[in-house]
Amino acid sequence: QVQLVESGGGLVQAGGSLRLSCAASGRTFSTYAMGWFRQAPGKEREFVAAISWSGGSTYYADSVKGRFTISRGNAKNTVYLQMNSLKPEDTADYYCAAKRGVAVTTLQYDYWGRGTQVTVSS
Repeated sequence: QVQLVESGGGLVQAGGSLRLSCAASGRTFSTYAMGWFRQAPGKEREFVAAISWSGGSTYYADSVKGRFTISRGNAKNTVYLQMNSLKPEDTADYYCAAKRGVAVTTLQYDYWGRGTQVTVSS
C-alpha cells in the first residue's frame, strides 16, 4: 500500500512558477513509477508528466513540454513537478500517482493522491 500526499499548489500569476511535491509512504517507493495528472473544472483528468522508478526516463504532455520538469528523490520518498511559465490554461487540480512497473501516460496507476489546486491568473 502506498499513500500519496501532494503539496505546493496555490495562486500564481501567468508567467510565474510553482513547485509541487508528492510525499509517498512505504519502503518500496523507489520501485514505483510516478506520474502527475491534472483535472480542470468540467474536464477529464489528463496526463501531465511521468518518471520511471530510477528517474532515468521522463515523459511529458505536449502542452507542458519545455515548461514543466518532473523529478524524484528516492531517499526522501518524494516526487516533484517544477512548473515554469505558467499559463491560465494550466489551472487545475493536480494529482500525484504511483504504479508498479514502467511509467505510462495513461490513467493506469495503482495509487492516487487527493490533489492540490493550482490557479493561474491572467
